[in-house]
Amino acid sequence: MPVSPRTGPATTGLDQGKPTTRGRGDRPRIRHNDYSPLVPPPLGGWKPELPVSVVIPAHGGQHRLDLTLAALAAQTYPAGLLEVIVVDDGSEPPLRLPADRPENTRLVPAAPGGWGTAHALNTGAAHAEGAIIQRLDSDMVIYREHIEALARWHHLTDYVVTIGAKVFLEEPPLTAAQVRAAVAAGDLDSLFDIAAAIPSSTEATIRRLDGLRASKNPYHVCTGPTVSLRRDLFRAAGGLDPAVLRGEDTEFAYRLATRGAVFVPDMAACAVHLGIPAQRLDPDATVRVVAPFLAQRVPLRRDLRKERGRRWLVPYVEVVLDATGRAEPEVRAAVGAALNGGLPDVTVTLLGPWASLTEGRHPVLGDPHFEARLIREQFRHDPAVTLAAEAPRDPAPVPFRYTGPVDVPLARRSLEQMIKTLSETRAGLLVVEFPDGRTARLERTEAVNRARLLAAEGEDLAEVIALTHGVRHASSAEYWPSPAKDDGPQQTPRRPADGDGRPPRDGAPSTPGAPEKLVKRLRTALRGR
Repeated sequence: MPVSPRTGPATTGLDQGKPTTRGRGDRPRIRHNDYSPLVPPPLGGWKPELPVSVVIPAHGGQHRLDLTLAALAAQTYPAGLLEVIVVDDGSEPPLRLPADRPENTRLVPAAPGGWGTAHALNTGAAHAEGAIIQRLDSDMVIYREHIEALARWHHLTDYVVTIGAKVFLEEPPLTAAQVRAAVAAGDLDSLFDIAAAIPSSTEATIRRLDGLRASKNPYHVCTGPTVSLRRDLFRAAGGLDPAVLRGEDTEFAYRLATRGAVFVPDMAACAVHLGIPAQRLDPDATVRVVAPFLAQRVPLRRDLRKERGRRWLVPYVEVVLDATGRAEPEVRAAVGAALNGGLPDVTVTLLGPWASLTEGRHPVLGDPHFEARLIREQFRHDPAVTLAAEAPRDPAPVPFRYTGPVDVPLARRSLEQMIKTLSETRAGLLVVEFPDGRTARLERTEAVNRARLLAAEGEDLAEVIALTHGVRHASSAEYWPSPAKDDGPQQTPRRPADGDGRPPRDGAPSTPGAPEKLVKRLRTALRGR
């Protein structure tokens, strides 16, 4: 694998004791997804200030688009703060803008070189000028307070994602003028047989989980067709993935979650979705077409990653090991333990002075970087290993990052048991304490990124994580069990002989279980030369 020097501060642990200037201490500190500290103003009883860009991806369906735009033209949100961007995703014939539409409405073609909902949404977001991006499907007829209801939360803080309510109905014979008049009068129900509507399945989940306040993975219900968020958050998450043709909303919501976002459903943002949902028409095909996209990109969907021996686009855990000054057999043992443990989708980031290893003429046996060169050659072509000068500051969208000492290889079930601890306690950080005073850490990416958003300058991120997710401390004996209780490699942590965190000077492994026979053969070979 090519060497990948990284820039930015190292993250072999949290940014403890270091000033963090990206965070802003005046944001409300929301724990998990309990957004109760946010108290939205009553509809109609406040003054909006933030401009909203409504982005509508559309492929055909001119009449339904006309109804969607007519409803948008009668919103309670101030017209001067509202722009609408319709993105024509290759419609034949091309779409047009009807007479009944908001004042500031534009029709733009999808950017060349792509197609699909995600691609069209990214195109519209690139044109957006508002502080808030509101996604809306082109077959949605929204009630008059819809935009206002969702936008009011974004006036309270900038790291929430708001989700509107909807029901599904077959399209009745309607005109745009009828829709605009009914929305303006607050009487949209008069145009539809609401009693015959099909409710959204996600809304039952929302109610069951106290409006998602009690949800462990609230991104699950952030599915299309009416969602809003700050434009800066949209861009920080990288926009939607245009390679995801179905389930693009769930995949994007997952990445927003790893950025520390909070998901707020507002059932006052009502809408009628014209047409029967696809999962009702062909449930098997709908599930099957989404599954491979999410399996590759959403590691928390463990039900989609059952095959052993597979490698996935986004791994479940990144293991960070500092190989600086370490012997190659010791590093090989640590990497092997990480990649051959009980979890199949793990990657390793090896930190070391790789950029200083020149390719020109150099001593082979007497090279002062002898061990580093051996380590680099062992792993530079391994797709599961990245060689880096420093760990990337943000591992997102990888949901977990483990950092631990090289001379204590992971036992077969160590990572599984650590993740289980975080999952059961919903904690954001697990600190494992070894008998010699050293520690290992398992970090939940969403918790660390939430803390970076919230931390005041100079504030310890672990202290913020304790408030938003919780921090757990545990003994290494819980995760490195005795050989009788585990069938994987076992290690008893101990201080290296020279006491400075490096292996003994002769290069022998500093813990039992390293490939001692290989070291002996290497010594013999070197003496023979």
